[in-house]
Amino acid sequence: LIPSSDSHIEVEIWLPAEGWNGKYEAVGNGGWAGTITYNAMGDALREGYATSSVDTGHVSGDPTFGVNHPEKVVDFAYRSVHEMVVKSKALITAYYGKAPKYSYWNGCSTGGRQGLMSAQKYPEDFDGIAAGAPANYQTHLHSWDMNIATYVRKDPANAIPNTKLATLNKAVLAACDGIDGVKDSLIQDPHKCKFDPVTLLCKGADSSDCLTQAQVDSARKIYSPATLKDGKMVYPGMPRGGETGWAFATANGAPQQVSQGSFIVSKNEAQWDWKTFDLDKDVAIVDEKIGYINAINPDLSAFKKRGGKLLQYHGWNDQAISAENSINYHDSVLAKMGAKQEDWYRLFMVPGMQHCRGGPGPNQFNFMAALERWREAGQAPDTMTAYHVTGANVDMSRPLCPYPQVAVYKGTGSTNDAASFSCKAP
Repeated sequence: LIPSSDSHIEVEIWLPAEGWNGKYEAVGNGGWAGTITYNAMGDALREGYATSSVDTGHVSGDPTFGVNHPEKVVDFAYRSVHEMVVKSKALITAYYGKAPKYSYWNGCSTGGRQGLMSAQKYPEDFDGIAAGAPANYQTHLHSWDMNIATYVRKDPANAIPNTKLATLNKAVLAACDGIDGVKDSLIQDPHKCKFDPVTLLCKGADSSDCLTQAQVDSARKIYSPATLKDGKMVYPGMPRGGETGWAFATANGAPQQVSQGSFIVSKNEAQWDWKTFDLDKDVAIVDEKIGYINAINPDLSAFKKRGGKLLQYHGWNDQAISAENSINYHDSVLAKMGAKQEDWYRLFMVPGMQHCRGGPGPNQFNFMAALERWREAGQAPDTMTAYHVTGANVDMSRPLCPYPQVAVYKGTGSTNDAASFSCKAP
């Protein structure tokens, strides 16, 4: 697809030769994209969907594709997904002789951002959107990342090695795991956890069982939002409970290129020196130059009006994108559109789940089936059952609850059984 003179968008569409369910599922990307998401397409095809994926207009996840190529950045931001959807629907209609009955989006991380962008900018594209762990405030997410990366690397003493991250996580769980009435190595609602890492301050010699003052300061900074000198919040910090996933705290080598990318692109510098990062200056630059990548518009009234359903989810232990960001976006929509929006928009926070998947909590759940029932049969997802699997065995199930509800133990029954819990307001 070539919507601009500098565009080259690769799309792949798969159409079931038999057993088509009459529907279309578009699947999202990760990071800076640059590839077709074959695994997700395969999953959709096995469910009977016509499906498609897009490379967003460039090859490989290296963000330098956008240096001096503004049209390619626009393609990445939103244009490529919309172009894919329009062409895919046309091909589906031509092949089967009828348009898809329903069209769905399924994406996490960048795919979550793409889903929210579709709801905001192209509300007619999808009937239902599953948006996981969305990187929808990308310029500010990357600003938080770089703010931590440069701080930790400023002095080797600021780094927190993996052994101490494990110590920190153990202390957090000891302080907060039992708040919900169940000892299960999960924090059901991290908002209730007020653990201060100063409790681990080394009393004598440094060891793996304590934190130095510099490491205490680093941990506090990671838990905290990035703020400008005028006090304005740029991006929320990490919730308590996911410390073992904090690879960025160990300070090995340069910061990850995914996070550097927003500054490489906005400054048009393929060799941008990350050591020059300045939060106040660079947030202003990145927002001005490529702020259109962000999918933060809280007005989803057009999507709502046409009957669209939005199912958003985020793991509390997400090590790449703060779970608080999803709550902030959810709350911004309610502030804009009114407090009662659960008939078309619900957010599910997943205790113990890391970025899009994995982690110690129940992290496998069929959100697409819930989304379908919601859109097609009017059955709103009052709860979704999530499973934790070790090897080939399910060793825990829990209900996931629409935010701000949380799963509360009933007082009897196995704490590894979803039936022993119910969703209640905090």
